[in-house]
Amino acid sequence: MTKKTDHKLKNQMIYQIFVRNYSPEGTFSAVEKDLKRIKDLGTDIVYFLPIYPIGVKNRKGSLGSPYAISDYRAINPEYGRMDDFTHLVDAIHENGMKCMIDIVYNHTSPDSVLSKEHPEWFYHKEDGSFGNRVGDWTDIIDLDYSNSALWDYQIETLEFWADIVDGFRCDVAPLVPIDFWERARKVINSKKPGFIWLAESVEPEFITHLRSRHLTALSDSELYRAFDICYDYDIYGKLTGYIEGRNDLSEYCDSVNRQEHIYPADYVKIRFIENHDQSRAAFLFPDPAALKNITAFSFFQKGAAFVYAGQEFGASHLPTLFDKDTVKMVPENGTDLTGLIRKLAGIKKNSIFSESIYEVSSNKDDVIVSVHSSDDKKAVGIFSLKGLVSNIRVPLPDGIYKNELTEEKIEVFRGMLDCKAEPIIVITGK
Repeated sequence: MTKKTDHKLKNQMIYQIFVRNYSPEGTFSAVEKDLKRIKDLGTDIVYFLPIYPIGVKNRKGSLGSPYAISDYRAINPEYGRMDDFTHLVDAIHENGMKCMIDIVYNHTSPDSVLSKEHPEWFYHKEDGSFGNRVGDWTDIIDLDYSNSALWDYQIETLEFWADIVDGFRCDVAPLVPIDFWERARKVINSKKPGFIWLAESVEPEFITHLRSRHLTALSDSELYRAFDICYDYDIYGKLTGYIEGRNDLSEYCDSVNRQEHIYPADYVKIRFIENHDQSRAAFLFPDPAALKNITAFSFFQKGAAFVYAGQEFGASHLPTLFDKDTVKMVPENGTDLTGLIRKLAGIKKNSIFSESIYEVSSNKDDVIVSVHSSDDKKAVGIFSLKGLVSNIRVPLPDGIYKNELTEEKIEVFRGMLDCKAEPIIVITGK
């Protein structure tokens, strides 16, 4: 793991926005009008899906995927102009937040600027035509990083954007050589120390599939050489497997615990329960009590918290990437997690969450007990993922404690605590 990573990233919350679907207008200016609410939610970093022009050739849907980029150095005119974006970033900074943008360096649209000006920088099929290595990504063509001139162009592009924003979220980062990412980080961070690098690491099955085809496929451990944060797709399949009944909750807990010894000591994970590629949390956990608990658990976990716009209002519909599909930024079915998320974001600022050894376990009622330990400090979280009442053993001495989420008093007696289907967070040794 890079020694320059700010480990306080584990105390922070990232808020993800797809500009097109964030508002009826689908513009930068519409996002800017909502920055106070976003900040009040507890947001530290605003992360935007790709903001560049979208290709027309082989476009999916009526508007196309933001990941089929035609020009890395321009702005999607649907969202506004370059000065509208820089004005938005200035406003984000004025509200005490940072800005992160998507970098998509594995591929471009088939009609991109680069495909026309530098066709030699692309992967070509046996017949000489452009192509891609992942079959269902029909709206893009792959770049070929055996070309050193491509490295120079891409890093120059990163330098351009780094003058404006504070971090990059790098799409399918494992498909691009680690040597490129290391060089890019060295260049950018030498000029802008503290710049944030988030890798969209991928599922273990995808890595082994790509490697079976002799393609670049970086593991999370390799990515930590250049990146500050990785996704937790390495364990996400065990969470969805639990939800779908393919494995029990203890298997998911085991996979979380495994991260503590297979990654660098100060690894940082992004802890999402939904994002633009995955089902909404409210869809996965339709029971209100369970949704509240999984939300609290995601913030309590070791790593950066993550919220996809609309998650705070219990949105259950995953917006399409290819058409206009505006998120309703109002409570769905009476679900409003705004207050809970705001409280969780505040609790997460406690130093215990960035300096701990972390462990999770579960009981027969699918209640998770999570523990952060650091010297004489401890944070204990109890989360009922099925919203069930349960009497559960906790690693706390008998006594009266405060639930940091509600300020209510709770009692541990004979090592047991009565979990009434509400999330509980206790911090000792402050």
